Amino acid sequence: MFSARFHWGIEQNRLTRVLHAKRAAGARVLDLTESNPTRAGLAYPREIAEAFCDPRMLTYEPLPAGMAEARAAVARYYAARGQAVAAERILLTASTSEGYAYLFKLLCNAGDEVLVPRPSYPLFEFLAGMELAKVRQYPLVYHGEWSIDLAALEALVTERTRAIVLVNPNNPTGSLVKRGEARELARLSAARGMALISDEVFSDYALRPPEEACRTLAAMDECLVFSMSGLSKVAGLPQMKLGWIVAGGPEGLRREAMEKLEWIADTYLSVSTPVQCAAARLLEAGEAVQRQIRQRTAANLEFARGALAGSAASILQVEAGWYVVVQVPRVRSEEEWTLEFLERDDVLVQPGFFYDFASEAFLVISLLTEQASFAEGIGRMAGHLR
Repeated sequence: MFSARFHWGIEQNRLTRVLHAKRAAGARVLDLTESNPTRAGLAYPREIAEAFCDPRMLTYEPLPAGMAEARAAVARYYAARGQAVAAERILLTASTSEGYAYLFKLLCNAGDEVLVPRPSYPLFEFLAGMELAKVRQYPLVYHGEWSIDLAALEALVTERTRAIVLVNPNNPTGSLVKRGEARELARLSAARGMALISDEVFSDYALRPPEEACRTLAAMDECLVFSMSGLSKVAGLPQMKLGWIVAGGPEGLRREAMEKLEWIADTYLSVSTPVQCAAARLLEAGEAVQRQIRQRTAANLEFARGALAGSAASILQVEAGWYVVVQVPRVRSEEEWTLEFLERDDVLVQPGFFYDFASEAFLVISLLTEQASFAEGIGRMAGHLR
């Protein structure tokens, strides 16, 4: 009696079972996968709570694209980063995931395809499946730094391809899209009648960005393009549930896309009035959280490089974001490595296959982890690897 549009897999994997057993037994597990900023020991300014002391929150005025002042606040966020984005090009959503859902609804009929990067965050198949669309994976390749295999990507394009998804910077590789890659993708998209979808939630967290990095596609006008972000990462506030889509591209196409997106959003009206009223103050207060995250990730990356130097592991080049990829010897599988670290050292890391790495053996670690726990966990890993 239930939908067959995607697999309803709910069985726990081995790593999760061992983790639950460890915690049930009272073990102190050093979690090097922490991705929730509200659990990472950051100091949140009181202005965040004060932002909700606004009587206007008691009035409901449903606006499909979002309240004008909240959209203006997002426009100022881009202006502070050197990007002129008109508020009328911005549509508010409850999250980036909802933004994907809106865009897949906008662009895809049942059976249509979107191209997504590999490796990347394992969410696209579920989001596309809910819209009866399919994903095809294009490869990111590593030769001292990550890049998009543009030839392989173009070979995947069919008459049913509707969009190319970019995660910029990528999660978990931390690689940024380069300007040359963006130009080629825009050319291909314009020629084949496709859209670009650029997920830029980690764009404020540069670590070692190359000069040719393209931090946002919001100003692109060669093809239809959608840039997405939100408070979850921008201000370290995932619980506030405010994201946005910035539409770009040729004016006529962009206007038509915005009209249709507003029609879709009007069906749900999911963004709450309180968070829209507070948006400007949340973005302003979030700058203090951002600074802490940048300091944390930079310090943890430096520590990890030093601690793992001379061991059997190596940290792959990372340009931005909250994560690093650690390559370990292929003497055992990623699952065996993660289980061994957990069972023997009480250290939790993620295997590369969670992110669809094409080969073994890679581990994924969060630089957001509280520094003392990060140092202790990396230290145990380094000792184990030596």
